[in-house]
Amino acid sequence: MSELRKQLPVKRRFRRRTVRVLVDYQVGGEVHCEYATTLGAGGMFIETEAVLAAGTLLKVRFRLEDDGSVHEIEARVAWSQRHDEGTFARAPGMGIEFTDAVATSILARALERG
Repeated sequence: MSELRKQLPVKRRFRRRTVRVLVDYQVGGEVHCEYATTLGAGGMFIETEAVLAAGTLLKVRFRLEDDGSVHEIEARVAWSQRHDEGTFARAPGMGIEFTDAVATSILARALERG
């Protein structure tokens, strides 16, 4: 993580909620399955040891527990953090930013209802 990222306060456009949601994501024809631990209308954090490079395009699919709806959204890796052997302060994983405006809008409405 860059020094600049550590110093600046994070300003989010969308409220996040803590979750434990199973996420399937597809990258280059390969399907992966991991858990998201935070979710908002703008993106999610996927906890994984197998992080992808920032800018990687992918498609995520997950089901919301509140209403059972399945969401499939195109996204990109905004940032990632690897496991730091010296500390367990942060889980390894990837910050995912949703790029499909229509699917993001549908998700935002579902999150507001839930």
